[in-house]
Amino acid sequence: MSKGLVIITGASSGIGEATARLFARLGYPLLLLARRLPRLEALDLPDTLCRQVDVCDRDALLAAVREAEAKFGPADALINNAGVMLLGDMPAQAPEEWDRMIDVNVKGVLNGIHAVLAGMVERRHGTIINVSSTSGRKTYPQHVAYVGTKHAVHALSENLREEVSPHNVRVVLIAPGACNTELQTITTNNSIKEGFAAWKDSIGGVILQPQEVADAIRFAYEMPQNVCIREIMLASTNQPV
Repeated sequence: MSKGLVIITGASSGIGEATARLFARLGYPLLLLARRLPRLEALDLPDTLCRQVDVCDRDALLAAVREAEAKFGPADALINNAGVMLLGDMPAQAPEEWDRMIDVNVKGVLNGIHAVLAGMVERRHGTIINVSSTSGRKTYPQHVAYVGTKHAVHALSENLREEVSPHNVRVVLIAPGACNTELQTITTNNSIKEGFAAWKDSIGGVILQPQEVADAIRFAYEMPQNVCIREIMLASTNQPV
């Protein structure tokens, strides 16, 4: 039996890239979405459609999904992975950074869900996997706006799961701790970057690798459709909080 279409947002690096490589090896047709199209195309994965899409652009995301479904068949899984982490002290952080995180981390997740959910409900089959963070369950210094967006992802995921479970659609939450991705480098506050580096050294320099999170995503998705792994929270063993 042929495998269903898997859609991955934020697939040009980090967890998204690792997940794309893993699912391609397992024989899934893929739709990979990111703002950096050359990075997607450089992966050179089989049975893969790459499109330059910002998840904040609802129409472009929907158009890419429709194109991929016409090519590979209905979407069987959406891996909502795109996200940004812009940290700072609330009195000093630019509100534009809050806006960007809300747009990508919350609205982008909802845009992805919107693009696939009606079809999944109609077919009574499908899986939505939202990649969040331990910041969706805990709080950390200088993370106020980011933590807010990730708590939102946790809440909307649980509420959505309750809503669509009668339609045999699964909603899975993957919540990694510190992970070796570009997410750690895009914060504009240099002192926070230096503080993260010092914290990482203090725990022995070992944090999650993207492949380890990709393995958790695969595990949850490849369970039988009648089994929903509602949430996986994972972190390196030596990460204390």
